[in-house]
Amino acid sequence: MQMRLTPLIAAALAFLSFSPIPNPAKADEAQCHNAMSLVGAPKYGPDFKNFDWVNPDAPKGGTVRQWANGTFDTLNPFSDKGVKAAGLGLIYDSLFTPSLDEPSTQYALIAECATYPDDFSSVTFKLRPEAKSQDGQPITPEDVIFSFDALKKANPFYAFYYKNVAKAEKTGDHEVKFTFDTKGNRELPMIVGELNIVPKHYWEGKDANGNQRDIGKTTVEPPLGNGPYKIKSVDVSRKIIFERVPDYWAKDLPVMRGQQNFDNLEFTYYRDRTPAFEDFKTGSIDVWFENQAAAWATQYNFEALKKGLVKKEAIPVKRVAPMQAFVFNLRRKEFQDSRVRQAFNLLFNFEEANKKLFFNLYQRVDSYFANSDLAATGLPEGRELEILNEVKDEVPPEVFTTVWKNPVNEQEGDYRKHQQEALKLLEAAGWKIRSEDVDDPSCGTWCKIKKKIGISSASTARVLRNEAGEQMTVEFLINGDTFERIILPYAQDLAALGIKATVRNVDDAQYKQREDNRDFDIIVDSFAQSNSPGNEQRDFWGSAAADKPASRNTAGIKNPAVDKLVDKIVFAKDRADLVAATHALDRVLLRNYYVVPHWNYPYERIAYWNKFGRPETLPSQTSGFSQVWWYDADKAKALEAAKGK
Repeated sequence: MQMRLTPLIAAALAFLSFSPIPNPAKADEAQCHNAMSLVGAPKYGPDFKNFDWVNPDAPKGGTVRQWANGTFDTLNPFSDKGVKAAGLGLIYDSLFTPSLDEPSTQYALIAECATYPDDFSSVTFKLRPEAKSQDGQPITPEDVIFSFDALKKANPFYAFYYKNVAKAEKTGDHEVKFTFDTKGNRELPMIVGELNIVPKHYWEGKDANGNQRDIGKTTVEPPLGNGPYKIKSVDVSRKIIFERVPDYWAKDLPVMRGQQNFDNLEFTYYRDRTPAFEDFKTGSIDVWFENQAAAWATQYNFEALKKGLVKKEAIPVKRVAPMQAFVFNLRRKEFQDSRVRQAFNLLFNFEEANKKLFFNLYQRVDSYFANSDLAATGLPEGRELEILNEVKDEVPPEVFTTVWKNPVNEQEGDYRKHQQEALKLLEAAGWKIRSEDVDDPSCGTWCKIKKKIGISSASTARVLRNEAGEQMTVEFLINGDTFERIILPYAQDLAALGIKATVRNVDDAQYKQREDNRDFDIIVDSFAQSNSPGNEQRDFWGSAAADKPASRNTAGIKNPAVDKLVDKIVFAKDRADLVAATHALDRVLLRNYYVVPHWNYPYERIAYWNKFGRPETLPSQTSGFSQVWWYDADKAKALEAAKGK
């Protein structure tokens, strides 16, 4: 299970199903659960006062200035169109809300509680009568039903995510029932609880210009929400400011106490990192989340940090590592052969990049579910082997015989060996290296004279061509300078085997358009996973999502075996079955070489000007900066005094 708008963070824990059901029976349907979990009994019961990873008495106030990369052109987070502004999830609440400390666990928010039968064929939410939108109107069953129907129409992600939800209906003044078209999908009650609720009366109304609003389109009109923040001001593509709603309806609920403490959250947009970081160093930006190892190791030596005015921390987090990777577009004919894709993986020298660019801080991702018990290890056995045997004729035979590993370049000669393996794979796939004359781009005066009198000025280069004479050419599409320094050395290594690789850096709007329309060869993508994978796997890897614009199946995977394994995950009967099915999917995805895996780092690197407070114990899944930290007026005053010295 994984949500896009509200990140659901997870770590490896044992599974005990939803809130403990010691004896599933009809009587349990009457039990209204204040919490739902896919990885054990929820930590907090119905009478809890607040989470233990917050300061329930945290002061409210202050402004946090942050930066965002690129640009934006819409304030609608639900449509699949446009480039969304940062922070839009702050505007909306959902039926249940995730815990930042308990993986795959949620607590009632707009809903007071939820009931479901033992066969998981439906879920019914009892809404809180006090829940209201920011204009004071109550949140009704009609709002919930409208949200469900409208979001499914507005974005293919929701259509896939809620594929098995047949209908939503009002069953009481404060009650909504979701009926499923299947039984045994244990995750469905919980992912329906993730549904962001939007006000029906707003979206069915007209804007200030008299135009009918449409949740499926882009808009720069600040939308009406029901969450802890609303948009204060917006300068499209440049800046957006959110302000805390002082009479936020849920501010005193135990599930929200001690959270969302800043009065204002500002996001200023920059075209690239360098000027943004300079503004952070001078104090124009308050907090910096670092995603570059080299920068973390070399650029934090400015005066304010030396004086202690800026704090720098690597905060450990316990969650499933996302599969970040170079992703092939399988719709391109050159990438439809897995041997070609495997060759690209062999030619990526991670160890060299880790040494020269990352100060050896990263570790290579070796699973789609790394850092968890969901990652496949060794050879398949037991229940996992049973599942794989059901698709034996549809998966690579190595799935059963060979432990999958990334190529490792530890000793001199390792990379040369991998080059030779890659060349054999390319030749087996019908690609061969030829030595050809090419024009010398550095041709000088004497060179031009030779060319004029008929003497060749060309140089010899290695070119990889197929039997039709077509050259292997690939373009890496990116939207920022972060990956350029990583791709360029990789492109040189590809060129050594005759592959012409280029880098195309475009703005955010063009990048999204090209990604949504599948107009790329290779992109950098990341597939975040929770500790309880489920329905979202259809959108990641399912055949039905491959041809859907803007789906998460950016690779274009159409593999019947993958579809069957995803269904095994979705309909797993218990934790053991879920883990076995996920192991099986992990192996098959890896063995098909749909991506060239990147790396992970189990910390959040954060630097901030010393004017914030935070709970003694942070949540385990994230630093929770914008959610549980607060503005400390005394520290801020001392900071200003120190800056003036």
